[in-house]
Amino acid sequence: MPGLFDPITINGLTLKNRIVMPPMANHIANDDGDVAEKHIHHYAARARARVGLIIVEHAYVRKSGRAGDFQLGIHDDARVPGLCRLAEAIRAGGSASGIQITHAGSKTTRAVVGRQPAAPSDVTDLTSSETPRALTADEIRALVDAYADGARRAAEAGFNVIELHGAHGYLLGQFLSPLTNRRTDRYGGDLNGRLTFAREVIGAVRNEVGKRFPLFYRLGADDYTPGGLTPEDGRQAAVYLVEAGIDCIDVSGGLIGTGRDRFTEQGFFVPLAEGIKRAANIPVIGVGNIRDADYADLVVREGRIDLVAIGRALLKDPDWAEKAAQALGI
Repeated sequence: MPGLFDPITINGLTLKNRIVMPPMANHIANDDGDVAEKHIHHYAARARARVGLIIVEHAYVRKSGRAGDFQLGIHDDARVPGLCRLAEAIRAGGSASGIQITHAGSKTTRAVVGRQPAAPSDVTDLTSSETPRALTADEIRALVDAYADGARRAAEAGFNVIELHGAHGYLLGQFLSPLTNRRTDRYGGDLNGRLTFAREVIGAVRNEVGKRFPLFYRLGADDYTPGGLTPEDGRQAAVYLVEAGIDCIDVSGGLIGTGRDRFTEQGFFVPLAEGIKRAANIPVIGVGNIRDADYADLVVREGRIDLVAIGRALLKDPDWAEKAAQALGI
């Protein structure tokens, strides 16, 4: 079986190894969501140290979907030049580049966006205690277009991968979870209905970037909350997402505000990812406080996951991947 430093090809894109820097918010963008010099230095340092794929932090597709101040934006064409510089800096360092696109839905606040947040249903957010209004069908269709436009900008900027953020209680995840989606129209109901928005977003993105562009999905595969998504739901959702056109699933779980601090052991989402790999027959990214090179190599060699997300360890040490190669004798 291949190991951590063996290449992998996903929809025509060959990554030099299976180490992924996952999207982690820095909130260092300019006021308008534009790329800052700190972004360039932050990501370039990791690219130079043998990371296979760097997925840039979440970028909002609409101003009304900002999660917080100084978040990266991909909401208008004026952001493309800065994003182009960022993608080029990552590529020059030797890594493939990706970017995660998102809308916060009810995970934003009136103070951030200047209006009442909008979401699938008027369910009070656990973190902010604010109650959003329910999106209309016309607004949902407009948001589908916003995701497609964001994807077009990502491709124009030169990113190799686009990741749709469907985890941690953001908008795509809000539609999927029965805890936050209580709609009775075509966008709600059973699991298949709650995935309608995601399918429409994927279809619209594919229309913009084509079939041969690697499209990833960060899936919250278990809400870890009574009445929420279960691992079985997550596996079935993954099957539907693959059918809709997703090439790789970045597996996570939990809703912000539902006690995710319980997850401390190394690789705590690897079992979820392994189940999705088996059910959907698709490459998966495993994540969860992974910090040891031997462990990261082992879970790949055992065939449990295909790529390993190294988050906090890469924040702490930009040279983690280089040191991992040395530790493994590569």
